[in-house]
Amino acid sequence: MAAEKEYTLDAKDLDILRALQKNARLTNKELAAQVHLSTTPAYERVKRLERLGYIQKYATILDAAKLNRGFAVFCSVKLRQLSVEKAEAFTSLVRSVPEVTECYNISGSFDYLLRIQSPDMRYYQQFLLNVIGRHDNVASIESTFVMEEIKHEYSVSV
Repeated sequence: MAAEKEYTLDAKDLDILRALQKNARLTNKELAAQVHLSTTPAYERVKRLERLGYIQKYATILDAAKLNRGFAVFCSVKLRQLSVEKAEAFTSLVRSVPEVTECYNISGSFDYLLRIQSPDMRYYQQFLLNVIGRHDNVASIESTFVMEEIKHEYSVSV
C-alpha cells in the first residue's frame, strides 16, 4: 500500500482521466479501446485512480433552465466574526441547502462565495431573507446576477 501513496500518474492514467471527463459512461471496453489498453489493465487503472482519489465521483450534469433553476447568482457573504465554531455553523447551513450548488471560502472583502441556482429573482429574494439572512453571524451579503453563462467547465485540465 505504501507504493500507492507515492503513485505517479503516467501518460495512460492521464489518457484515462481525460476520456472519463469527456464521457463517464464509457464502458470499460470502450475506455480500453480509446486509451489503447486491453480491458483488464484499463479496469485496474480506473480502480486505482478511484481508490487514490484522483476520481472522486461520477455525476450527471443536468440542464438547470429546463428544471426551472436557471437563475444563477453568485452571493458573496461576510461573517460578523470568524472562528472555527462560527465558520462551521455557516458551512453546515450552506451544505444543507440544495439551492447552494457551490461554496468557496475566499480571501478579500468577503469570507464566502456561493453559487445559488433558483427559479427567478423573487425566489432568490425570499431565499436570502429566509435562509442566508437569518443566520445570526452573517454581517453582509452582495449578490451578482448571471446574465449569460459564457463558459462552465466541470473538467480539470490534465
